[in-house]
Amino acid sequence: MEKVLLMLRICKDGRKKYKSLGISINPIYWDYSKGKLKRNCPNYNSIHLLITEQLNEYLNQIVDFQTYKKEFTASSLVEKLDQPIRKETVKAFIEKEVSRLKAECRINYASSHKHLLNSLLSFKKNLEIPFSEIDVTWLKSYESFLKQQGLANNSIGIRFRTLRAVYNRAIEENLVKSECYPFKKYKVSKLHEDTLKRSISKNDIKRIMEYSATNPAMRFSMDLFLFSYFMGGINFVDIAYLTNNNVIDNLLVYVRKKTKKQIKLPLQSIAIDLINKYKQEDSPFLFPILSSFHKTEQQKINRVRKVIKQINKQLKIIGKELALPIDLTTYVARHSFATSLKRSGVSTSLISEALGHSSERVTQIYLDSFGSNQMEDAMKNLL
Repeated sequence: MEKVLLMLRICKDGRKKYKSLGISINPIYWDYSKGKLKRNCPNYNSIHLLITEQLNEYLNQIVDFQTYKKEFTASSLVEKLDQPIRKETVKAFIEKEVSRLKAECRINYASSHKHLLNSLLSFKKNLEIPFSEIDVTWLKSYESFLKQQGLANNSIGIRFRTLRAVYNRAIEENLVKSECYPFKKYKVSKLHEDTLKRSISKNDIKRIMEYSATNPAMRFSMDLFLFSYFMGGINFVDIAYLTNNNVIDNLLVYVRKKTKKQIKLPLQSIAIDLINKYKQEDSPFLFPILSSFHKTEQQKINRVRKVIKQINKQLKIIGKELALPIDLTTYVARHSFATSLKRSGVSTSLISEALGHSSERVTQIYLDSFGSNQMEDAMKNLL
C-alpha cells in the first residue's frame, strides 16, 4: 500500500490549515478512530515524538497569543511557526537596541540598555550566545551575581526589567522561540521593594506655598515643585520640554518622555500663574530650563540633569527650614499629588497606584480614558 504524508490540521473559526510533518507512513499504521499512531508502527517512538513536539509547539504558540491578547487565524499560526529563527547573539542584539533607541532620541532608555550590557558582560565575559541559553537557572545565577555586587533589590529589578524587555524584543524579531521565554517562571516582581515614604500632606503643601524664598533660585525651585503638584505630578523632565504647543484650550497636553503616553489635564489657576510668570517671549519653552542653545538630545539631557540637581538642592533646604518629615525633591510632588487625591476619596481607577510606580502604564491608560470634567473635579481635592 502506498504511503501517505502525515499532516497536522489546524482549525480555528471554521477555517482549516494543514501543515506537513515531513514524514510518510503506511496508512495501516494510523488509528483513524482515535486520530493517533498505532503502537506497531515501525519507528513508532521517533514518529510519535515528532508529532508530540509539533503539537506542543502549536499549543505553546496559541497560549502565547492568548497571554498577550493577540488575535490569530489558523494561517497566521502556521506562518508564525514557519518563520525560521534568525541567528544573532545576545551581545549583538543589545548593541543594536542601544543604537535604535538613540536614533529614536530615547536616550535615557538607551542608557539603561547600555548599563544592562555592561552588567551582563561583567557577569559573563562571553555574550556571544543565543537568547535560548538565558533560562531560569541563568537568571538566578545573574541575580546572585548582582547581589554579591551589593546592589539593592530595586536596582537589580531595573536590570531585570530591561533584560525582560530585550528578551521580548528578541521574540518579536524571531531570534528565539516564545516557548523558551524564562520570565514565565522567573518573576521579576519579586525584586520590588517598597521605597521609603515620598509624599507630604496637603498642610505641608500649603506651608510650601506660604514659604518666603530668600533668592530667585530657591523661588524657582519651589514654583516648579508646586507646578508639578498641581498638574498631575508631572515629572520634571516633562516640565523641561513643555512649550506653547502643549497648552490647548485651557488644557495641558503632553506626551510623557518615559512612557510615550499622551496626558491631558485641566490647567489649574496656580499653574497658569506660574506659566505666565516664567514664560519668555523669545523662547518656545514654558519654563527657562531648556533654550535654543540646547540643540541635540544629549545636550538637552545634560542640561536637565544639571538643573534638576540644583533644584533638588534648593528644595532640600526649604524642606529642612520647614521641618518637613522627608527630604523635599521634585519627585515628592508626584507622589504627593497621587496621595492627596487618594486620601480625598478620589477613585483609584482615576489616579491608580501607578503614580507610585506599581503599575504606571495602567495609570496612563486610565488618565487618557476619563473625561476632562472628571479629572477637573478630582483635582479640586489637591488643597
